Amino acid sequence: MHPRDQTIFALSSGRPPSALAVVRVSGPQAGLVLTTLAGRLPAPRQANRRLLRDRAGQPVDDAVVLWFPGPASATGEDVAEFHVHGGRAVLAALLATISIIPNARAAEPGEFTRRAFENGKLDLTEAEGLDDLIHADTDRQRRQALRQLQGLLGDRARDWRERIIEASALIEAGIDFSDEGDVPAELRAPAVKAIKALHNEIAEVLAAQGQAERLRDGLVVAIAGPPNVGKSTLINQLARREVAIVSPHAGTTRDVIEVQLDLDGYPVTVIDTAGIRETEDPVEQEGVRRAKARAADADLVLWLTGPEVTTEEQASRTAPVWMVRNKIDLEEGVSVVGAGADKSFAISASRGDGLPDLIRAMVEFAAEFFGASEGALVTRARQRDLLRQASGSLRRSLELVEEGEELAAEELRAAAYALGRLLGRVDVEDVLGAIFQKFCIGK
Repeated sequence: MHPRDQTIFALSSGRPPSALAVVRVSGPQAGLVLTTLAGRLPAPRQANRRLLRDRAGQPVDDAVVLWFPGPASATGEDVAEFHVHGGRAVLAALLATISIIPNARAAEPGEFTRRAFENGKLDLTEAEGLDDLIHADTDRQRRQALRQLQGLLGDRARDWRERIIEASALIEAGIDFSDEGDVPAELRAPAVKAIKALHNEIAEVLAAQGQAERLRDGLVVAIAGPPNVGKSTLINQLARREVAIVSPHAGTTRDVIEVQLDLDGYPVTVIDTAGIRETEDPVEQEGVRRAKARAADADLVLWLTGPEVTTEEQASRTAPVWMVRNKIDLEEGVSVVGAGADKSFAISASRGDGLPDLIRAMVEFAAEFFGASEGALVTRARQRDLLRQASGSLRRSLELVEEGEELAAEELRAAAYALGRLLGRVDVEDVLGAIFQKFCIGK
């Protein structure tokens, strides 16, 4: 049996127990599920209060039900929703009753959204935006994901694809009339003009400043430095909770500890690394190796020192390094000299002195790092790669149009194909599983 012939169901709200819970059903048997439990179908898209009963006629819950006949539904199929009390026993009885309906089964992660995609309710860029919205941790991530979900990139890509197809039709018409004197030239001129405009528009999107893809993952800041200088204390202050062990003994942090922060809406991952020093302890040696590797991959390194300023083993210079001199409460009035550092700060991680200035500078760094990502259309490497392919094909078509319409037409077909992949309309089976398996069950 084809999966589309099966009816899927899942809890679409939070983990029980809860005040209310939502169970969604989608597929050809959704109407049967609803009538089995609620007695009859309610009016489409109108909330109705019903006493739900199981197959034996025993009450399950006093609930609100909704009926969305396809194709005017979220998935494009018949959809039923049950808004019930969120107790475990209620949900167990409800789901058990649904599961005995023929061809009804529990949904897999992302299956509701995948069916919506397959039924043309949203394109792949919108599905990716929904995935980002589900996993958004900060307000800026939420706003960026919402723009994707609203289809801003998809709308542009559909427009570009239609215009490429129109230009391709002109080029191919020139091929058909190649034996009729100046007809090909008359058709070629508007096609070339259209292709140049398309190439410029896509190039502008690709050249837009900002790192929207990185906004999804966040800025990585590594706190590095010698042992026992207060790295764990600093990360605890930034996180405002004890996430790292604070100890006066050198070598306490043996591994890499990560904390997710929201700095003025920017997602930031702060890494507390093992103290970098020479040691004979094999476990601590591995911690130092990992610390150096993570610091080398970070976008910003906070090199922490104590009263005795140490600059010898600063982290890799592939990322900016800020000298942060800690424990100024133990030696007031000493200025900070960070040899080779991009910026220098004086703080007391335990008392909080200087932390507002450090955090403010981190926010400014994040704003500059992400740039104008809020207005960006491209938020994933997949999208950028396909737009680059389309742009490259358009450029090559312009170079080839004078040599032969056939070659130019082939490049235009390649550009339209790349945009079709961007929208998920052609040859995207290789990426669908990777995208939808990240969704939660019930979405």
